[in-house]
Amino acid sequence: MTVGSLLAADLVIAVLEVAGWLGGGAASAARHRRLALGLAAFALLATFARAITITALARAGWWFAAEKVLIAAPLSLAAVVVAGPRLLRGDCSRSRRGVRRAELEWSRADIRSVAVPLLFAGYAESGALLVTVLHGYPASAGAGLLAVAGVVAATAVSWRVLGARPSRVVFRAAVVVAVAALVTGTGLAAAPGAAPAVPHDHQPGDARTAGEATRRFTLTAGTTTVRVSGRDVAAWAFNGQVPGPELTATVGDVLEVTLRNRDIARGVTLHWHGYDVPNSQDGVPGVTQSAVLPGQEFVYRFRADQAGTYWYHTHAVSDVGVRMGLYGVLVVRPAPVTGVDITVPVHTLSGRPLPTPRTEPVGAGVPVRLRLINTDSTTHRYALAGTRFRVAAIDGSDLNGPTPLVDTAVLIPAGGRYDLVFTAPATPVALFVDGRAVYSTGAVSAATGAWPVLDPLTYGVASPVPWSRFDREFTLVLDRGLDLHGLFPRYAHTVNGAADPDIPPQVVRLDDIVTFTIVNRSLVVHPWHLHGHHVLVLSRNGEPATGSPLWLDSFDVRPGDVWEVAFLADNPGMWANHCHNLAHADAGMTLHLMYS
Repeated sequence: MTVGSLLAADLVIAVLEVAGWLGGGAASAARHRRLALGLAAFALLATFARAITITALARAGWWFAAEKVLIAAPLSLAAVVVAGPRLLRGDCSRSRRGVRRAELEWSRADIRSVAVPLLFAGYAESGALLVTVLHGYPASAGAGLLAVAGVVAATAVSWRVLGARPSRVVFRAAVVVAVAALVTGTGLAAAPGAAPAVPHDHQPGDARTAGEATRRFTLTAGTTTVRVSGRDVAAWAFNGQVPGPELTATVGDVLEVTLRNRDIARGVTLHWHGYDVPNSQDGVPGVTQSAVLPGQEFVYRFRADQAGTYWYHTHAVSDVGVRMGLYGVLVVRPAPVTGVDITVPVHTLSGRPLPTPRTEPVGAGVPVRLRLINTDSTTHRYALAGTRFRVAAIDGSDLNGPTPLVDTAVLIPAGGRYDLVFTAPATPVALFVDGRAVYSTGAVSAATGAWPVLDPLTYGVASPVPWSRFDREFTLVLDRGLDLHGLFPRYAHTVNGAADPDIPPQVVRLDDIVTFTIVNRSLVVHPWHLHGHHVLVLSRNGEPATGSPLWLDSFDVRPGDVWEVAFLADNPGMWANHCHNLAHADAGMTLHLMYS
């Protein structure tokens, strides 16, 4: 069982555990003896089962089990200690002469006598579950104390409702514990402080390219209507088309792109996804520039010195902007094209997939390169049928010694790019995305759903890690939690227990060798993306990368995954570092890397 499966199983068991204890308490209060006993027994079994999942998660990594061990386990123990003996004794049955006689004595006794202990167990397990769901990582004393205060208060109320009179000591204990929780801080979205403001200017372009021969483009952002799958769809677009114009250059060119905003009220920018531009050209509003508002323009200028497949998109309200169509392709080629070179940017616009299927016959023996680009916020599955192929590059970086593949699918994360190369056979070839043909050289019928998926960490020929030291180490634990720092509470996607803008920046120095350990203890995939740098994958889930050196700018951190990556800090500035499921980034999962 994977760690992600354990996380899901632990959550399900915790919910069943809570339901069993609370249901048993309610049935006991209603004098439904058999139902109360059955639910309580079920809850007891679930409690022991959860002890197993918590132990397994702790063995997988402290990140996955911290609050479960420090808060949930003590509360579960209290639940069993309080409710267990009362179940065995019935608080009235002293018989040790067999099950049948115990049942008879239970039938004569008032089953309501165990209602409060069972409810207490339910409240204890509910508190533990809420700490995991609303607080998560890291565990804090405040969260534990708040959970205990809630358990004590709920038990006291139940005691009174059921006719008993809890002592004043109980109420005083609840108040003391709650106050202690508030004093120590609940930790629901604790963070040492927001990322500091970074001064930036708005001078166009990279001064190092001034006076050189330049390839110039103009992109005008505006609202429009585009036709997709036979229907008119409202969109935001560059130059009235989705995707925007394809920008191409040859290594050594200087690119100058003028961005104009016609009527996008919330502003636009251009971020060059995966292309490591100087910081002033990165296009992140509030960090490297201000958003370009209607009627304004901004000029981006940088050298095209990194051959590969990239894309551009707005980084102003990017979740909405990219989804509505503000994106396009950037390709930098090392030399003039030989053979067939095709870009395939995949996107979902208003629930309709792009691109529309196209067929382009290619002569046998012609070299073909398919540049696959995932511009959505979720992973897509690609399958090339009808030919052997190689994965020549990932995220703009060539692979070392890629071997031929056949009947093998690839998973491309949000923002990621794969270059597939092959020599066109005499028979047709087709590219399928999530089972839908998007490109073909002729009619192809293939069932690709059962094909194995390529693991890029084991593909190609390995070479040594280029560094012998690491100067900075950071751990990013990805989770969910209640963020109370804004005007309104929100259920945020968090990093180390905090949400943007309250996540402390990661500070490095020029030429540091930096490692990130990225841990996903949530139940959803987080495609991770660091601006301005490519990272070298060292390991995933404790298994070292054994294939070609894998330099990525976008990679899926799946539930339960632990990735270790490294990079050279050689591009000064303030850089966004975030989940590229852009809804997650918008909901708090964004932090910043800054150079001291």
